[in-house]
Amino acid sequence: MPEGGASISKTDDNGTSVTGAEAVARPGAVAPPPERTVGGAQRAGLLVTFILGGLTAVTPLAMDMYLPALPEVTRSLNAPAATVQLTLTACLAGMALGQLVVGPMSDRWGRRRPLLVGLAIYVVATALCAFAPTVELLVACRLAQGLAGAAGIVIARAVARDLYDGVALARFFSTLMLISGMAPILAPLIGGQVLRFTDWRGVFVVLTVLGVLLTVLVWTKLPETLAPADRHGGNVGDALAPMRRLLADRVFTGYMLAGGFAFASLFSYVAASPFVMQEIYGASPQTFSLLFGLNSIGLMIMGQVNGKILVGRVRLDKALGAGLAVVVTAATALLLMSLGVFGETGLAPVAGALFVLMSAMGVVMPNTQTLPLMRARHAAGSASALLGTTSFLIGAIASPLVGIAGEDTAVPMAVVQLASALVATACFLGMCRPWKNGTSTKGGGV
Repeated sequence: MPEGGASISKTDDNGTSVTGAEAVARPGAVAPPPERTVGGAQRAGLLVTFILGGLTAVTPLAMDMYLPALPEVTRSLNAPAATVQLTLTACLAGMALGQLVVGPMSDRWGRRRPLLVGLAIYVVATALCAFAPTVELLVACRLAQGLAGAAGIVIARAVARDLYDGVALARFFSTLMLISGMAPILAPLIGGQVLRFTDWRGVFVVLTVLGVLLTVLVWTKLPETLAPADRHGGNVGDALAPMRRLLADRVFTGYMLAGGFAFASLFSYVAASPFVMQEIYGASPQTFSLLFGLNSIGLMIMGQVNGKILVGRVRLDKALGAGLAVVVTAATALLLMSLGVFGETGLAPVAGALFVLMSAMGVVMPNTQTLPLMRARHAAGSASALLGTTSFLIGAIASPLVGIAGEDTAVPMAVVQLASALVATACFLGMCRPWKNGTSTKGGGV
């Protein structure tokens, strides 16, 4: 194990793990240049894997610990629900725009420096959220929190692409989902418990402490994975050139849009479920937290089914198509229940349909990240930025739509979920044309 506890090993053609001098010897060192096969030629050490999982958990932590407090925020700041939901929209928009900046920066200057700067700003912005006296200032602080937190999301994906390719990349993303999937399980539970002892501002205090701990871990334990020889130089135009080439790739763009609209279906649930579950169906903050955690468990389990069972046996395109079909079916059932087609429905049927929808996301989300990244061998940071920006921008647009008809109906949530799932499916089928793609587990592209 290298000094600092961060291990990156390489795997030779026979599957033998090589560690030691080739690996990273200190926190600021550069990992060996990737020597990938289709199955992936490098492996991240256990600690590095957990750190990357923690970075991908920045989003659910910032969102989900705050969810049980949304009704309380409306009362505390004397603001309507739609305005308070803008605090979610602002955070998402910040994460979208931040990734667009940080991704190319990480391709040019390496992964560590942009990541550490972003995490430091994230900690400060989160602390300021705890003291916001008005909803307008809270929205502004959440925007800054999202802009800075984007560094963890985009760079975690780029590091994974530095280390893996092909089927191994798909499996690694499923492993990250297992780790980061604990965040949406624990975050609303922690948030619900924090609210038993303090108000919503205490949630941001806890988030600040967690941000500090993650920053220290990155500083001391996460190595650099992008060698200087692989970094992009030049001016801003040169940094944006890989993005232009990626967007010109119809298949990459199809996967990107499919993932973005699938995320909108997921985030419409995140934005609306606190009000739907608590205000319409009478669930307590603790019951809502338990149901939210159960849905996250379903997502995490299906992510592991995808990574451990489907990947390598079923083409990634087929797994993605099946996942999207389940999401469309569950969203249709939710809309019919919300419209009263089945008569008066209680909490249990609605929670069941949401569980199915969220579980299917465990298959959809890792594959909508893996498939486009495999087409971006030499521009992982830029590709990761485009993927994240698209997802969060579309999610930010979907967020206020779910509350457009007020707090007394679940119809807007169901409509947004179904419409988003249908558009995601159309982008996947119309642009990616999976029936013509016979090399969906091989790298290529930019």
